Amino acid sequence: MVATGVNSLNLSPIYQGKVRDLYAVGEDHLLMVASDRLSAFDVVMAEPIPNKGRVLTALTNYWVHELGDGVPTSLVSCDPVEIDTYVPGFLGELDWHGRTMLVRRAQMLPIECIVRGRLAGSAYAEYSRSGTVHHMAAPTGMRLTDAFDQPMFTPSTKADEGHDVNIDLDAAAEIVGAEALRDAATLCVDLFTRASHLLAQAGLILADTKFELGYVDGQLVLCDEVITPDSSRLWPADQVVAGETPPAYDKQPFRDWLTEQGWDKTPPPPPLPDEIVSITAARYVAAYETVTGRSLRDWYGRGQ
Repeated sequence: MVATGVNSLNLSPIYQGKVRDLYAVGEDHLLMVASDRLSAFDVVMAEPIPNKGRVLTALTNYWVHELGDGVPTSLVSCDPVEIDTYVPGFLGELDWHGRTMLVRRAQMLPIECIVRGRLAGSAYAEYSRSGTVHHMAAPTGMRLTDAFDQPMFTPSTKADEGHDVNIDLDAAAEIVGAEALRDAATLCVDLFTRASHLLAQAGLILADTKFELGYVDGQLVLCDEVITPDSSRLWPADQVVAGETPPAYDKQPFRDWLTEQGWDKTPPPPPLPDEIVSITAARYVAAYETVTGRSLRDWYGRGQ
């Protein structure tokens, strides 16, 4: 687990998220360090999940490059050798290898950009109550895991505290402006569609994913994590049955376990048994290796 603020580089953290810590690198760049912290329902668990930060970083790097050179992104490099040219001494910070992205500073778009190909999660809960998704019209008669006719762009707020709130397109346009929302929706739906096609070849379904976007030098670019178990629902295609919760390569099974404990979703969370930590860690590694066809052992950093 990354210890925020403790490093041999004399870097001061400028932000600590539930999973990632940000450090300034001059005026134009940041180090984004993914810890092994695990959050659910906006609460961070006490127990780290081994290799989780490496998986999130490795998958993001994979998708940025797999989706092609035409994808605008804030990512500069995950390679410790290249990062060391920007941050002298980084090669000696071994605990950060494989979990660190050097990125360009961006002015973040103040909404979450979610694309949904299947009905699941909070969208399913709302649909079950009202027949809508993010307060927008949706086809009638849909069941859990059913596919939308077209990927659906469904934004939410970004909450500094508490939970994000699902909103419709009109509410999102009031926050970011109609033009920015249109550009964000076009980019995100295109990325979702391309990733879905690639995953289908591996027998996987991308049910939904959350993108983070921001502006670098006036251009809207992809930021933060990309199609990871923390930001996406990923299902084995041959095990999806309409109306039933499918097995998943994401953290939904862990969220389900928490719900079964009768936890009220406020701190402190229940302690995680070693078995749950091990199962969750294995699921993260399996997500990377199933999606990429590569071994996590070959990724930067020290495995745990």
